[in-house]
Amino acid sequence: MITRDLEELTAAASDAGADPGLGRPELRASLLSGIAAAMRERGEEIVAVARRESHLAEARIRGELERTARQLEMFAGIATDGDFHDAVIDLPDPDAKPIPRPDLRRARLPRGPVAVFGAGNFPLAFGVAGGDTASALATGSPVISKSHSGHTGTDELVATLIDEVIADVGLPTGTHSLLHTGHDGAGELVRAPEVTAVAFTGSTAAGLTLAGHAADRDAPIPVFAEMGSSNPAVVTPGAAAERPEEVASLLAGGIINSAGQLCTKPGLVLVPAGPAGSAFADALAAQVAAADAGPLLSAGISDRYDSSVEEMDAISELTPLSGEDRDRPDGDATPHLWSTDVASASSIDRIREEVFGPAAVLIRYEDATELLSFLGGTEGQLSASIFSEESEAELRQGLVDRLTPICGRIVFDAPTTGVAVCMAQQHGGPYPATLDDSYTSVGGRATDRFVRPVAFQDCPDRFLPAALRDENPLGIWRLVDGRRTRDPITRG
Repeated sequence: MITRDLEELTAAASDAGADPGLGRPELRASLLSGIAAAMRERGEEIVAVARRESHLAEARIRGELERTARQLEMFAGIATDGDFHDAVIDLPDPDAKPIPRPDLRRARLPRGPVAVFGAGNFPLAFGVAGGDTASALATGSPVISKSHSGHTGTDELVATLIDEVIADVGLPTGTHSLLHTGHDGAGELVRAPEVTAVAFTGSTAAGLTLAGHAADRDAPIPVFAEMGSSNPAVVTPGAAAERPEEVASLLAGGIINSAGQLCTKPGLVLVPAGPAGSAFADALAAQVAAADAGPLLSAGISDRYDSSVEEMDAISELTPLSGEDRDRPDGDATPHLWSTDVASASSIDRIREEVFGPAAVLIRYEDATELLSFLGGTEGQLSASIFSEESEAELRQGLVDRLTPICGRIVFDAPTTGVAVCMAQQHGGPYPATLDDSYTSVGGRATDRFVRPVAFQDCPDRFLPAALRDENPLGIWRLVDGRRTRDPITRG
């Protein structure tokens, strides 16, 4: 259902979570694959609405629609393979020391209704049918999606398709709902007693506000918030000397693509001082200045981008390398690149903070010691990239050692933009990139956010969840007495 009072909506979601239908993996898989098929079938209409609301290019929206559909299909497979249950069974052992061991079985089970707050810059892939919704539904957790003010029409259209598929599959209406509301209603949604977790993608300020609502509840709940970062890109002396134009082209694309409105945009570019670094800086500045970034998502984002640029321009330690206005299509953002040194970047917080839009800061370092020291003092990031040469093995290892504690994903010889949707993906990092870096919001393990472990001791088989019953009715892989198997348990 799309429009209902919050109390009715959350009650329906709670009822859906307890419905036997949502506990059936094959029905959840049919739901997810059915949504993917419906989105492809109505693709022209979805693209038209999303383009009108978001100002994103047609090719970008079409690519995002296909990514969303494939993501849904991936989670349909995850719903049936059941690995997210992480089922572990230790059979009783009367001879165990110091005391006999009971029959103990543990599985990760769905939390219950999840509130999803999608992102403005990805109206489909992080929208109503995006990764948060898909990964929650795959586990059997109902979803209440909060519509985004930047693409309400897109959200409503996609939610209507989801409703139709829910009815076709035969699942309860509360399996997914869409809530149109403002900031006050968002807080009420998070505080609703039936809601068990929150998934959010957006700004740090909004993420912390939702976390405050969740903490103020009588029973606090987790908020899985992805809040963006500056995603440092390191260009080593070898890369700057050997392939400045190639690396500059890659990084310029990362800064400019989607008008810089990506949480993985490289916002800090670290380059060596000296002639090679200067040549690279000139190449990057030229490519950034020449690029057409495209329009920003909304007037509000455009205003905030202009304000951020004014703040950066006012910092005397920053030297503009590009950013002069030239003839651009109406509404397109002007890309900006500034330059500074490590000392200034270390002492002025604003230099290291994210600028949402096509802008970045180039930071010059004197040597490896200064570079590694700067990175060691950098706050949590979603990702970082290293452009280097094979001959720089020692420096490469030092960079990996420095970046691992502060990043969720380390990329070699490519910009941090472009997040593959697959089982190994990690899209999350230490605070302030996310509120909990134990989880990912992209990829197959995104399901981990919406399940929680429950153990059953000496529980009669008929009362166990399906993932732990002797006959293994789900046919999933389980760890039984330390051995990974799909076989049923036979009792002597």
